[in-house]
Amino acid sequence: MTKADIIESVYEKVGFSKKEAAEIVEMVFDTIKETLERGEKIKISGFGNFIVRDKKSRVGRNPQTGQEIEISARRVLTFRPSQVLKNALNASAEAAEAASASQGDLPLDHELAGDSAEAEVAGTPANGTSSSSSSGS
Repeated sequence: MTKADIIESVYEKVGFSKKEAAEIVEMVFDTIKETLERGEKIKISGFGNFIVRDKKSRVGRNPQTGQEIEISARRVLTFRPSQVLKNALNASAEAAEAASASQGDLPLDHELAGDSAEAEVAGTPANGTSSSSSSGS
């Protein structure tokens, strides 16, 4: 979902003009951004918390060369979903799984297992021969 999608949703649900909906969404995002820039925590009931954390500088390694480099101090933004949001996500995931199962589709975790099985099949020679059958040739 993009900012334009959010604006469109506000426009459809609230009944403001598109320009007014865009201004409201922009004001909300600006307020959130300004609050986070000040290092303040944002708590949205039923949604979650946005937290700015200060990370100290530390020594890291370049994965290609193994050379040590200093990773500079910085601020990072983390989001912790509320229990209400977690429950809603899990309820919708379970409902989607139940709906796909009723349509004969496999649940997502079984699809992943199927992908690994397909990868194993894809690793066999194209002519269908295995290494044991080719030794008799």
